[in-house]
Amino acid sequence: MKNYAIIVAGGTGSRMKGEVPKQFMLLNGKPVILYSIEAFFAFDPLVEIILVIHPNYLLYWNQMIREFKISIPFKVVEGGKMRFDSVKNGLKLVNDEGFVAVHDAARPAINADFLRKLFAAASTFGSAIPVVAVTDTIRIIDGDTSHQQDRTFLRAIQTPQVFRASELQRAYTQPYEPNFTDDGSVLESAGFPVHLAEGRRGNIKITHLEDIAVAEVLIKGLTKEEQRI
Repeated sequence: MKNYAIIVAGGTGSRMKGEVPKQFMLLNGKPVILYSIEAFFAFDPLVEIILVIHPNYLLYWNQMIREFKISIPFKVVEGGKMRFDSVKNGLKLVNDEGFVAVHDAARPAINADFLRKLFAAASTFGSAIPVVAVTDTIRIIDGDTSHQQDRTFLRAIQTPQVFRASELQRAYTQPYEPNFTDDGSVLESAGFPVHLAEGRRGNIKITHLEDIAVAEVLIKGLTKEEQRI
């Protein structure tokens, strides 16, 4: 069956307050989004990569393609008003049965081995949502007070999340709900079970400017890890 990768890069960088959105910022000399493209291509050279780009940055992205001589094949669709709409737009280009990974371009520290494990888990269980245990102490705000939450049963969700293409497409026919904070929540709302898979501690999401420096270190470590495989 065919593998798809929808890489969501539809943000405008409002929280980063940079000149360009975080997915286009340079990380060790390359655009952040390029790391995800290269990882999926290394995992499966036949994977169909679908980039979801904000319409205001399509021209900018085309300039980056030329500047960095990006030759890996991909398709582009315009991002929507919210992430939900962007993923829905990307799914319109998924035409065959298979497995589709939905990934946030702001998580560049992934590699082919990590993707291989997620797709294998999805093939076995129908879906694969990478998670890591919560290690911080958690408190829940309750009005003017708060109380501690048992973190034993808490998990932090990551991307890419991998699903059967037909099930994810069916799930995205639902109207948007505010609790659709990731693709697993959309699938679960449609009545499909979700399978939690092992995530990566280093699979951080770039949200603030200081995250760029952390990601640079993680990418260098990831390269050394790949050389040992």
